[in-house]
Amino acid sequence: MEGGKPSLALVYQAVQALYHDPDPTGKERASVWLGELQRSMYAWEISDQLLQLKQDVESCYFAAQTMKMKIQTSFYELPPETHNALRDSLLTHIQNLKDLSPIIVTQLALAIADLALQMASWKGCVHTLIEKYSNDISSMPFLVEILTVLPEEVHSRSLRIGANRRTEIIEDLAYYSSTVVTLLTTCVEKTGSDEKMLIKVFRCLGSWFNLGVLDSNFMASNQLLMVLFQVLQRDETSTNLHEAASDCVCSALYAIENVDTNMALALQLFQGVLTLETAYHMAVAREDLDKVLNYCRIFTELCETFLETTVRSPGQGMGDLRTLELLLICAGHPQYEVVEISFNFWYRLGEHLYKINDAALHTIFRPYIQRLLHCLARHCQLDPDHEGIPEDTDDFGEFRMRVSDLVKDVIFLVGSMECFSQREQSNAVRGVAASGPTS
Repeated sequence: MEGGKPSLALVYQAVQALYHDPDPTGKERASVWLGELQRSMYAWEISDQLLQLKQDVESCYFAAQTMKMKIQTSFYELPPETHNALRDSLLTHIQNLKDLSPIIVTQLALAIADLALQMASWKGCVHTLIEKYSNDISSMPFLVEILTVLPEEVHSRSLRIGANRRTEIIEDLAYYSSTVVTLLTTCVEKTGSDEKMLIKVFRCLGSWFNLGVLDSNFMASNQLLMVLFQVLQRDETSTNLHEAASDCVCSALYAIENVDTNMALALQLFQGVLTLETAYHMAVAREDLDKVLNYCRIFTELCETFLETTVRSPGQGMGDLRTLELLLICAGHPQYEVVEISFNFWYRLGEHLYKINDAALHTIFRPYIQRLLHCLARHCQLDPDHEGIPEDTDDFGEFRMRVSDLVKDVIFLVGSMECFSQREQSNAVRGVAASGPTS
């Protein structure tokens, strides 16, 4: 940066201008100047000093964001002997600023996670963090935040880490994964029904499921699973908490895609999701579309995960065809956005059955496809007062095009003549199929 290191007062003045100057030109000038500062070597020291001052949310956010950006893109600027001091400084900042603003905590958590992933000398970072903060209930929110973003950042494109380092990190995280889950369980026990904390716990657990490092046998007997399904079964669960729990269950189902090697956890998730049918009906009765969409996401992920099992042993064990019933219940919802969530599963099922080409198997699945087509026909009908031809480019037009594609992929199971035999159904589906591309 030309002119040497700027004073803290000047930096603070520029941050204030960025956020509060009524003149757009002043804002733009401040933005350009602060951008230059962030790219300079001075940014490390100035960010650290601004975080120490703790003057206001804006200056602390700018400093935390700068620190995160510098660690992500310019970590090579720092000599190795400064790494420990940077780590200790960041941990002090996040503890001191934990109550100032959640967005500042998130930026600092990302900075700490990105530092841990690049700092090869910081062995067992998860163990260090848990040992340092787990006994202090007021530190739990930011500790869980760091433990959430850590697995998420492993595959970040912003970080310049090689394949060997990434493998080393994943092995390290896998080693401490059960310790993290135990911490999250303790966290729920201590904070009880604190909604914000539960959301954080579910986000964190989902993050570790997504990385694919959790021990499935350990998770199968963990009470966090029970808490997840209890939250999803309750009518009074808030929208935000419901979404966090749904995301977590979907991540867990995705993580056990190889069902045969994760049998204990697969069974727990399978049984847990089947208990949500009543809760789905309650959400429909309350016209709570957000929850309805969440349940449909979960049911679809369940069917995707157990697709191979369902085709291999339909109606037996975890090939239980009640999973398809759940999707057909969702297909009956008046909003077409609900059934659309499940399209990829039905496409995959059709693909599997087409490849296997077993008449007996086709007979088992045919009634489900017939019912699906009947629901799709109903969804594709225009309102009686609709005038003219629907636009292909609006949401409903695009939905009809996707239905056309799906019909072409599964029609072999039913037979085209039988599909068009019912007049009500044939008119709707023929109209949709005609509007789609020819196969």
